[in-house]
Amino acid sequence: MREFLVTIIIAVPEGTSQDEVDRRRAAEAVRARELAAAGHLARLWRPVGQVYSVGVWRAADEKELQDKVLGTLPLRPWMNLCVTALESHPNDPGCAAG
Repeated sequence: MREFLVTIIIAVPEGTSQDEVDRRRAAEAVRARELAAAGHLARLWRPVGQVYSVGVWRAADEKELQDKVLGTLPLRPWMNLCVTALESHPNDPGCAAG
């Protein structure tokens, strides 16, 4: 699977009830756990003092990432995404020297 760095900014539409926001956030937590268990969500962070998220996601390609992974998130209609495909760097200390 290929890895992608994804920045997620949520913009809740004006006039959305708090009940709807709470319902979607709860469903989002459940779906995130499912995607992590399936190997699609590797890591997820929220920068200190910020309200957006940055994560490493995995999929066969960007189409699968958009359609079958991120597209299944309950908050997706409210998300602005920045997706960057990643590849290994020769100086990555996480890779075994070869």
